[in-house]
Amino acid sequence: MHSADTIAAIASAPGAAGVGIVRVSGPAVPAIAAALLGRAPVPRHAHFAAFRDAHGDTLDHGLLLHFPAPASYTGEHVLELQGHGSPVLLDALLRRVCELGARLARPGEFTERAFLNGKLDLAQAEAVADLIAARSQAGARAALQSMEGVFSRRVDALLQSLIALRVHIEAAIDFPEEEIDFLADPAVTARLESLRSEHAELLREAQRGMRLNDGLKVAIIGRPNAGKSSLLNALAGSDRAIVTPIAGTTRDVLRESLNLDGIGLELADTAGLRDTEDEVEREGVRRAHGELRRADVALLVTDAEHASADVAFFGALPAGTGRVVLVNKIDLAHAAPHAETRADVRWLWASAKTGQGLDALRDHLKQLAGAGSGEGAFSARRRHVLALEAVRGHLDAAAQALATTRAGELAAEELRHAQHALGEVTGAYTSDDLLGAIFSSFCIGK
Repeated sequence: MHSADTIAAIASAPGAAGVGIVRVSGPAVPAIAAALLGRAPVPRHAHFAAFRDAHGDTLDHGLLLHFPAPASYTGEHVLELQGHGSPVLLDALLRRVCELGARLARPGEFTERAFLNGKLDLAQAEAVADLIAARSQAGARAALQSMEGVFSRRVDALLQSLIALRVHIEAAIDFPEEEIDFLADPAVTARLESLRSEHAELLREAQRGMRLNDGLKVAIIGRPNAGKSSLLNALAGSDRAIVTPIAGTTRDVLRESLNLDGIGLELADTAGLRDTEDEVEREGVRRAHGELRRADVALLVTDAEHASADVAFFGALPAGTGRVVLVNKIDLAHAAPHAETRADVRWLWASAKTGQGLDALRDHLKQLAGAGSGEGAFSARRRHVLALEAVRGHLDAAAQALATTRAGELAAEELRHAQHALGEVTGAYTSDDLLGAIFSSFCIGK
């Protein structure tokens, strides 16, 4: 796809700087470059030029670089003009480029053209925005991995395995007269189980990538006076929440955003979970349950006396929500901070009042957020995770169809839906509405 329009935008950040960049892409680029330079530019060479307006007056001095199609970021002719970073000069240079045949670019339109021209798939294109917006070194490394195609290659490998299995099953459906029942072959079930296992690992890594990208959402829950607000204050390093001996002090959800060694963390202190006749407190409890449904991790604050009973609060959690138990107030019990794992749930003993044991909690939260995932960690978005969760549902349904009725038609249909959902990640199957929503969130000039 090559557009008839030529687009232009200021690609450097707003404000004064030593250098500013105007980026141009489209069929009119060679003519615009020749008009600004006074001659046809040599491809991929930095030319020093005096950028002039329509009357021949100098606007600025800088560098001009021409990248001919298709070997460019967008796959079209691309021009970069590097001048001084004055907003006034850059705006004048942008107006001059528009006078020579370009129009102002929409947000994300350069990367959208790169996607439409096959230079990037959709997951890579989204990683460009994630790299620009990265809030930590870990997030930036993960976004760079996705931009270089690590996530896309994992998705494509899974897609090829899925297609191969689908072809095998549909072939068995198409030749029912064969004496051999291909659907009863244990190898088919084994291939499907291998596919489900491979998918489950990819989903786990995508969830970690999403948390690296978006930050980890942690809901602090527990009975009244368990020390939830004290914990929020201790982690935030300030008195954000009111702490009193009176039960039910917290009536609403109090949020605090933290940065733990470059890892984004959003804490939500919720009302104490209990039955109450107080109408305001009852509304706080309702909002606490709503916060639990949105959280990545539920952090249960309890004490040694109530810990066993309070674990029942986890019963209302969605299946994918992480669980952490913090046994608080060890200073009152004269206990030492320590940690252990019980039934896949991490238990930590600490004191929000003295700070004992909180470093272990911080380290565990960073681990849940994706820190230390390794060099292969990639960034992902919520829509990727939702698509992969849809794939899981279809794979589970296909396995059920083969196990109970050997209904090849039903299994093949579920695999077709799984293939479609997986293709949405990289843009093999997508809609104009989705593309509009994705690229409108990009900055102008990218």
